[in-house]
Amino acid sequence: MKILKKNLADEITWQYDGVVLNRESNSITIEAFFNRDDLPFQDIVLKRNDRFVETFYTDKWFNIFEIYDRDDGKLKGWYCNITKPAVIEDGSVSYVDLALDLWVSVNGNRTVLDEDELEKLGLDEDLKRQVFDGLHELEQHFESKNPPQ
Repeated sequence: MKILKKNLADEITWQYDGVVLNRESNSITIEAFFNRDDLPFQDIVLKRNDRFVETFYTDKWFNIFEIYDRDDGKLKGWYCNITKPAVIEDGSVSYVDLALDLWVSVNGNRTVLDEDELEKLGLDEDLKRQVFDGLHELEQHFESKNPPQ
């Protein structure tokens, strides 16, 4: 399965391959492996070949990436992108990234990221509302330190 990250102009800005783990009527869960060099991030280090279990939704304004350590398999946390609802087709999943992100540590701490990038997008009021509604929905789901089902 090809995962396609797009910008507001519907142009592909990043792509990679993954394997389908589960398919529901409104979501798909993919397994993929981090394909960049080791990178300090928040309270963890993202390592090349860390396992990502990524869930994309066709009816929600976000996706959720569970991140597992390549060495010991332990959960590191959840990286969540605020996006337009995903488009799932034969052989691909695509989403339009709306800049704002949420990092949730395994201890439940939540950090909103890239608010400056969101402002640079110059979104209209309706789209901004969808962004913040998506963020609010994510935060509610993580109140119990569990990802949405």
